[in-house]
Amino acid sequence: MEQKQKSELTKTLILNESFKLFYKNGFKTTSVDKIMKTTNLTKGAFYHHYKSKKELGIEVISAIVQKRVYDGMIRPLYQDGDALHLLESTFSGRLKSFSLYDKQHGCPMNNFINEIADEEEAYQIALKRIIEEWKSALIHLLERGKQENSINKDISNTAVAIYLISAFEGVRGIRKLYNDDLILDHYMCGLTLYLNQLKP
Repeated sequence: MEQKQKSELTKTLILNESFKLFYKNGFKTTSVDKIMKTTNLTKGAFYHHYKSKKELGIEVISAIVQKRVYDGMIRPLYQDGDALHLLESTFSGRLKSFSLYDKQHGCPMNNFINEIADEEEAYQIALKRIIEEWKSALIHLLERGKQENSINKDISNTAVAIYLISAFEGVRGIRKLYNDDLILDHYMCGLTLYLNQLKP
């Protein structure tokens, strides 16, 4: 195996295993030593690819967390079809797709926001980029719905987008407190009620 390819595989291993550890145990409590023990790599291998845990954290957010949000919550919003139906199917469908592990551990992005976003501007920027991309996709879909007369033209696209993101992230955090999905079922009922109010 060429050295360059081996180096890329090592970096990918560090990135993926770090995400798993951050998600399971939290960013602050996961040390570089713990990451190296999990990956069976040396500290030299770590510092060859990353100057610090902070740099690694930013890449985990930008490469892995952002892709999870994009694949699950952003890309579906650009599909063809009725805007309100797309909103409901994207939000409720995503909740239904989560494994028990995901439900017990919440949203990785939201976990990062709650744990470290107020400590470093670099973390803020990386996390805010995900929120802004998600917000933009929602605004785009809402505006399309207005043009197609399936959404009330008097509503604020930005206000609805922020509300939908906040409610979704909130229930994902709250779900960590419970042993069953009843609160998710109530959220989805509330989502349907809310979206019905957006009709013309």
